[in-house]
Amino acid sequence: MGNGKVYFVGAGPGDMRLITLKGKALLEKADVIMYDRLVNPRLLEYAKATCEFIYCGKLPTRHYMKQTEIHTLLIEKAGKGLQVVRLKGGDPSVFGRVGEEADAISEHRIPYEMVPGITSGIAAPLYAGLPVTHRDFASSFAVMTAHDQAGKPALDWKGLGRSVQTLVFYMGIKNVGYICENLIKHGKSPSLPVMVIQWGTWGRQRSIKGTLKNIQRKINEHEIKNPAIIIVGDIVSFQRNSWFEKKPLIGRNIMAIQSGEEEDLPKDVLREQGAEVIEWPKWKVTKATMDHLDVDELATFDSLLFTSKTAVQQFFSNLAVLKSDVRQIRGQFYASTPSIKAALEERGFVAFLQQDHLNLETCLTVGSRHAVQSYSKCQALITHEQMIDNRFTEIVKREVAEFPVDILLFSNRTCVELFMQESESIGMDIDKTAANIYAICLNGDAKEAAIEAGFQLIHVPGVDMQLADDIKKL
Repeated sequence: MGNGKVYFVGAGPGDMRLITLKGKALLEKADVIMYDRLVNPRLLEYAKATCEFIYCGKLPTRHYMKQTEIHTLLIEKAGKGLQVVRLKGGDPSVFGRVGEEADAISEHRIPYEMVPGITSGIAAPLYAGLPVTHRDFASSFAVMTAHDQAGKPALDWKGLGRSVQTLVFYMGIKNVGYICENLIKHGKSPSLPVMVIQWGTWGRQRSIKGTLKNIQRKINEHEIKNPAIIIVGDIVSFQRNSWFEKKPLIGRNIMAIQSGEEEDLPKDVLREQGAEVIEWPKWKVTKATMDHLDVDELATFDSLLFTSKTAVQQFFSNLAVLKSDVRQIRGQFYASTPSIKAALEERGFVAFLQQDHLNLETCLTVGSRHAVQSYSKCQALITHEQMIDNRFTEIVKREVAEFPVDILLFSNRTCVELFMQESESIGMDIDKTAANIYAICLNGDAKEAAIEAGFQLIHVPGVDMQLADDIKKL
């Protein structure tokens, strides 16, 4: 077919906000995204609804997809004329096998571009409060893989021991004893400081310090596993404050349940406090046919209640397509949440919240079919349909298996009921979840539903308390 192209994009080390602007723009336009294990899955949320996701993950002892299979898929997808993003953790050129993949597609005359990313060997130390250079400690640094095809790194140990001041090893937990032994053998002091950082820049980051002599024992004691970065050198002595690991919600994995009606949840605030936040389920929106929209009929209602920002956008888009004059609508505009109210006000309309004396009996409810069903007293205008986006189901299932959820966030009864219906699809056992995982309910309705569902650890944040502050105390 032709005109296909591959973009090798660096996703950054884990924190989704560390991707480049160019990388984000390419994700938004991609027809296919082939992504690795250490890519933050939140980045896939930038993709369009028709984009195909292909998981190419690799573990140190097990590969989900062989390298030759990755080459074949790149050639196949681009050969069909598709825009393919090959999304790699960190920077694609740093132990990312980008050269092999570029060579493979070049043989088939498939064009490509390479987009750099922030590599974990620099980012992880910085998130632990440690620069890799400092004029008082180190004016040089080297990055190296801690394993190769033979299983152990084949390095110039003598040269490293003599000339490089800061050494950064990638994926070296299995071979840390071998690394330390060779560095000491070739001139490094057994007391030379070492830092190990696991899951650098993720909400599950943790780090330990030791020396070449004792770091293996400390790794075993703290059960540190890959992915991890090992930093060796006097620069480790400079580290005073692991600023990221001091964030109050570090180590927390929160799942925010979404009913599809755009709950007002402080996800960005929780992430800024250090937590991992998974928004699930993800939803697909299909526009409803609104050829029947009659402005004269709309003018007969005293009020219009909008149930989502999507409903606001679809409603006014259809008015524009039909060349209808919105000034004919006499009723007051209402919103079910503050964010929807803000969306109406951004369009220049005076808007009120649902609880501000809305008379449901003379109201037209505007929204998805699922949302308007909750307002049985009202007439309804369906602007769009919604369904769960199953592209994310296996993604979330893998995440939960690797980093178990310890808090569920429910904003209403619908969210609780939805979780109970769908949780098995992501590998969460209902009985174990209800017994062991905190259910944070943002209102009494959600709390009542959580009690009915059998949750034993239920918390409702205080009126005057910030949600993040409450989570810290759990």
